[in-house]
Amino acid sequence: MKDLGLIVLENCADFGKKVNEEINKIRNTKEDYIIKITNSRFSNGEGKIIINETVRNKDLYILSDVGNYNITYNLHSFENHMTPDEHYQDIKRVISATSGHARKINVVMPLLYQARQHKRKGRESLDCAIALQELQSLGVSNIITFDAHDPNISNAIPTLAFENIYPTNTILNSFIENEKDSMSDLIVISPDMGATERARYYAEMVHSDVGVFYKRRDLSKVINGKNPIIEHTYMGTDVKGKNALVVDDMIASGGSMLDVATELKKRGANKIFFIATFALFTSGIDSFVKAHKEGLFDKLYSTNLSYVPLNTTSENWYVEVDCSNQLAQIIDRLNTGSSIQSLLNGKEHILKKIEKLKE
Repeated sequence: MKDLGLIVLENCADFGKKVNEEINKIRNTKEDYIIKITNSRFSNGEGKIIINETVRNKDLYILSDVGNYNITYNLHSFENHMTPDEHYQDIKRVISATSGHARKINVVMPLLYQARQHKRKGRESLDCAIALQELQSLGVSNIITFDAHDPNISNAIPTLAFENIYPTNTILNSFIENEKDSMSDLIVISPDMGATERARYYAEMVHSDVGVFYKRRDLSKVINGKNPIIEHTYMGTDVKGKNALVVDDMIASGGSMLDVATELKKRGANKIFFIATFALFTSGIDSFVKAHKEGLFDKLYSTNLSYVPLNTTSENWYVEVDCSNQLAQIIDRLNTGSSIQSLLNGKEHILKKIEKLKE
């Protein structure tokens, strides 16, 4: 077992504490694996990170939630909310501050930096690939992320370990526990063609059929960086009288999810549940509150892997799925040199739960 150290940036402080607690439970110890750091900024926005404890020969895990837009600092006398670019820069500052003394550096970004800019068409930036290659050049040995928007981004760093963890089984475990009465006549829905594989996996786990919506877009216009959707075309089994489980990797404004729910209701669907690994809610929360009051959907299941606004987590239709134990197990296994293969697929556990429900 290598000497373990967690460097938890402010943007995921609460989650980092939970991971620390879960590691202690797994190991039956009472250690504080979190290494204290000081993260300061000058009034012009320039930053600095100081590591306040020794990291010599430690197996370091740097935890950062690059999607947390609730971290602020004073910039030229006004309050500035940190962007993913600034969070990513702080990761590099931590690496620099180790001064090469750590035995191994692992970067844990549950929400992968610039994950949606994973490929390009024509003359546009390729931010995610550049960032991963930059981390490799800085001496990082391993990247750990959850539900990457496109796992093929790992091709940008073919000689670097890239662990893309899916919280599917953790989410499903919570869903099955809470929604036992809704498991019958369940159909899994992909809100677009890109999420089809994810929907098929969920459908296989809960022994249900799968449906998918095709978004026809107006390619002649760009609104808020996207081509507006003209029409949702449904392909799949009739949803009339069925409970629908709509699954995706992230929710930004959530407009697309609500559009899908509207289409499902038009087609006679009964209960509608949303599942998203990351419920970012950079906007659109009021629309969800209104939609729930109108009975458009029943609940949203999402994780604590990235920041979710308090006005969302306090809603009775929002269910937070805690993934701290899952990450703690992964860190514990990697730190001890054990295989994490069994942690990547908890299918057998979920299938047994389904069978018990049927009985």
